Amino acid sequence: MPDSPAIAHGAAESAHEEHPPYLRHHFESVEQQADAAGFAMWLFLVTEVMFFGGLFTAYLIYRNWYFPAFVSASHQLDIRWGTLNTLVLILSSFTMAMGVWCSETRRRRGLVLCLSLTLILGLGFLGIKTIEYSEKIEKHHVPGFHYSLQSFLNPDSDAAAKAAGDKPLPLDMARHTEVYFSLYFAMTGMHAAHMIIGIGILVFMIFRARAGAYTSGHVTFVENFGLYWHFVDIIWIYLFALLYLISRHG
Repeated sequence: MPDSPAIAHGAAESAHEEHPPYLRHHFESVEQQADAAGFAMWLFLVTEVMFFGGLFTAYLIYRNWYFPAFVSASHQLDIRWGTLNTLVLILSSFTMAMGVWCSETRRRRGLVLCLSLTLILGLGFLGIKTIEYSEKIEKHHVPGFHYSLQSFLNPDSDAAAKAAGDKPLPLDMARHTEVYFSLYFAMTGMHAAHMIIGIGILVFMIFRARAGAYTSGHVTFVENFGLYWHFVDIIWIYLFALLYLISRHG
């Protein structure tokens, strides 16, 4: 005897509850899927720690070898821009954390707002970094054929070096300032690349969140992206300390 429409409808609802649209076919439950995604995210972050750890190690080794050159070169960075960017990223971590909370509590408008604020702050960070890069280009501090040693051989001709009280460096030591800026652009450039990737994902998430994608019980994607964003912020705090704060006393 065929099932009644009511029984069939009830069975369909039960099947939908057991297998929601966001549950992939190779997982038995939403919990298993979330655990697998979380493990994969943490594994990815471990590889990122090893990658940036190599850059940090190289910086510390070269800084120990060419200490006077690294001190003088660090004075060419504007600590005000670095401090502002640090505050911007810390604030973006807060808005991202609030976004995760809004997703968990199913607040669609709050999630869209928090993701949008995080996006704006991320763009602000890149804008400030662009200003810093432009200054380095103007002073010919980009490693390469047109790299200039004038700021380090004659500090009186450079406002930043003069304000920091730098003394002229010997030519052989001044040449090693190029190593500092090579590491500066390598580390901040890779960090900026991670920021650009994160901003691209944020744009995608905002469009999806407006359609209610992350406020129906499936918050794994938002949580994992939050981990990524916090990691990028933490990396910048280390960069700020190494590149801007160490040896500011001259």
